[in-house]
Amino acid sequence: MARTHGGWIGGPLTARTLLKPHKIARAVFHPVWIPDSLDPTVERLKRFRVIAGAVASLGVYTFIEGGFGIDELLENALTAAAVLLFLTPLTVGVMLFVWRRTGTARQLRVPLLNSLKLLLLFVGCVVALVVMAQVVNTSAGNPLVILGVGAVMMWGLVFVGQGAFRVCGNFFGTAAVHRCLPALLATVTSWLTALPDLVTGDLHGLSFTMGIVFILGAPVTVTAIALAETGRLKRRYGIRLGTHPASLPPIPAHPAPMPPTGLPHVPPQGHPYGHPHPTMGGGTPYAPGPQPPYMPGAGGHPYVPGPGGHPYAPGPGGGPYQPGPQNPYVPQPPYPPQNPYGG
Repeated sequence: MARTHGGWIGGPLTARTLLKPHKIARAVFHPVWIPDSLDPTVERLKRFRVIAGAVASLGVYTFIEGGFGIDELLENALTAAAVLLFLTPLTVGVMLFVWRRTGTARQLRVPLLNSLKLLLLFVGCVVALVVMAQVVNTSAGNPLVILGVGAVMMWGLVFVGQGAFRVCGNFFGTAAVHRCLPALLATVTSWLTALPDLVTGDLHGLSFTMGIVFILGAPVTVTAIALAETGRLKRRYGIRLGTHPASLPPIPAHPAPMPPTGLPHVPPQGHPYGHPHPTMGGGTPYAPGPQPPYMPGAGGHPYVPGPGGHPYAPGPGGGPYQPGPQNPYVPQPPYPPQNPYGG
């Protein structure tokens, strides 16, 4: 789907869509102004980065540490949202300072504001989900509240979960600011999420080896994938992180798809096995074309009249059996005609 400026919802929404929170999240958290990936490899690298980033943000030790709880999941999500709310503007501000030599922040005002709106929208949804969880926990004696708020809360869990997957891929639409920003923000966020545990030595009840693996494994993986992503953008498209987006070279258009060629095992042009006697025109010797080998003319067919032709074909330079004085088998008058009146 092509991305355009001036809109938000990334897809049509109907009344029936309200029962499908994952579709609403896809439309809301991946709006139309976010650019599409440049090639499939970059898109695959983004998906790998999203998986590793989810490990870094929520921590798989939540599942190993002694049971999984919805309250702990929401607490981790709220902490991650708070970190993103602080860290994303800070990182973008640092990059604006780096880009000041080749461009201005005013040139990026529209995509920056859109990314900030998307960030605030996601953080607000996470906070609302945590508040609903608190309401359900404190209303144990009221079944109507539990049923009503609980149903909305379950809808919100799917909505926020799908939204988290989307914003981790596009990192709040910062690719509209610079193509390399999502990879940079994912790297910075994963490391700053893991560093407090490393500094304090809090391994969450895991052994030293398992704690180091689960704490360092995700940021190291995110960093490696981000480097591969930015490296591919630099090599193939000339997009460098340290260059202002307004100074980057234009992205080449995608090549037009080739027309269908029929059966998959037949080459698009020519005979699949070629021909042992190529012609001057590049075609088949048995079809009309420029200068086939058996066409009349110099060096042509040996049985075609003409200079250098067959010796028994009529024509100049032909055989001895063509009509004319040199042919002894052509009847000749025995006597020359005479004029009866003299002369």
